[in-house]
Amino acid sequence: QVQLVESGGGLVQAGGSLNLSCVASGRTFSAYAVGWFRQAPGKEREFIAVISRGGGTTHYADTVKGRFTISRDNTKKTVDLQMNSLKSEDTAVYYCAAASTVVVATTRYKWWGQGTQVTVSS
Repeated sequence: QVQLVESGGGLVQAGGSLNLSCVASGRTFSAYAVGWFRQAPGKEREFIAVISRGGGTTHYADTVKGRFTISRDNTKKTVDLQMNSLKSEDTAVYYCAAASTVVVATTRYKWWGQGTQVTVSS
């Protein structure tokens, strides 16, 4: 059983940067891959990035590749998402979630945080 809490969201101008953090609780945190997702009003939840349980493997959606970086610290039980060169289309609620392995399908993730709002202005 894992509990996840996101933080770091806010308002930023286009071209700016923002760092999101996902803090986890649970004895078996290191056994899970952790992904970041986002959802804009009226749209489906979208995969952004995922990192393996040991941090050695990452995968990014094409829409954010080269701009976003995912990382984790299993000692602190945190997973960060560094977002650079932000665009207005990045505006959404961002969620972190835990899965048994590196996957991109939303349905494969068992534990979810409550989300943090990111708004990118023009």
